[in-house]
Amino acid sequence: MKQSAERRGSLDGQAVLLVAGLADLTVSTLGSALGTVRGVLRRSDAAELATEAERELLARGRLVIDRYATVPPAHLEVLAQRALARQAADDV
Repeated sequence: MKQSAERRGSLDGQAVLLVAGLADLTVSTLGSALGTVRGVLRRSDAAELATEAERELLARGRLVIDRYATVPPAHLEVLAQRALARQAADDV
């Protein structure tokens, strides 16, 4: 009984440490991102940077859609088409 209670306490402690570490990482990441945004807003070419960032995000979005939205052709269908093409080439 005592060992299971100790293990549970140890797991609870680990969970607390994981959550605290994740919270610290989030806060530090947000802090550095905020600093970066402040730096960008102070630049004279902020509008050009925003336009370039928008173009880059659109390009990334297209890549993601192309990667995951299109369904690859069925493997057996591709093999059948190749076999028909070879057969047609042999008949000529």
